[in-house]
Amino acid sequence: MKKNLIQRTVTGVFFVTLLMGCILYHPFSFGILFTIISALTIREFTHLLNDKTEGAYANQAITMLGGAYLFLAIMAFCMNVADSKVFIPYLALIIYLIISELYLKRANPIINWAYAMFSQLYVALPFALLNVLAFQSNPNTDRVEYNAILPLSIFIFIWLNDTGAYCVGSLIGKHRLFERVSPKKSWEGSIAGGIVAIAASFVFASYFPFLPTLAWIGLSITVVIFGTWGDLSESLLKRQLGVKDSGKMLPGHGGMLDRFDSALIAIPAAVVYLYMISTILS
Repeated sequence: MKKNLIQRTVTGVFFVTLLMGCILYHPFSFGILFTIISALTIREFTHLLNDKTEGAYANQAITMLGGAYLFLAIMAFCMNVADSKVFIPYLALIIYLIISELYLKRANPIINWAYAMFSQLYVALPFALLNVLAFQSNPNTDRVEYNAILPLSIFIFIWLNDTGAYCVGSLIGKHRLFERVSPKKSWEGSIAGGIVAIAASFVFASYFPFLPTLAWIGLSITVVIFGTWGDLSESLLKRQLGVKDSGKMLPGHGGMLDRFDSALIAIPAAVVYLYMISTILS
């Protein structure tokens, strides 16, 4: 028990430090980190599905390449260093994944298609959308600027929500949030986690007023709600496949999917929310 706690703590500190450091240091360290994370998470995802589904085979190498390329393509597009032609190689990869099943003569081509495409929709696209948060046009200079705070805030809201939910839920949690999928989560913990995240939004509003206070509050609420759904969705996936953890890449914490499950739904939701806010404020 003590050894596992130490392991979890060391891994958690390293994970948070690496993530925050790469996001804050430079746009290229941000890009390199999440290109690697996208590829590794897709590798874990396809391995999990291939291993636990009889007769299924999602092409791990091509889906990893697709996820990494999609992140870099959207990064280049958002930075205005490439136009829409940058997506042509990615489309070629998708076409290959579809056509290749005609010739490979595998047992379950439809399942293979579904798993390969789902790896791009569920994993690759959300990570790639971090670029939409990170790179924004400055209307005064017509230049694209790197804003590390927005993508970082998504992860901070998720971490605070998870920490608050765990601490309060383990102490006083009695009413199950979604017992069929995740028996340990409680309404008490979820509400407490949300309050902690909302409190953090006031800190962001004070130090980073490029968003109004109400917009920061709305962003924290969006991340909490959709992050919780992301967590529950991955729990449903693992329950369906009969596994406890998605992998073993992060000692004491499970796999990459276990660490980024909330973000995979929260990131797209945050992008939609911020586009709605920008439309209202413009």
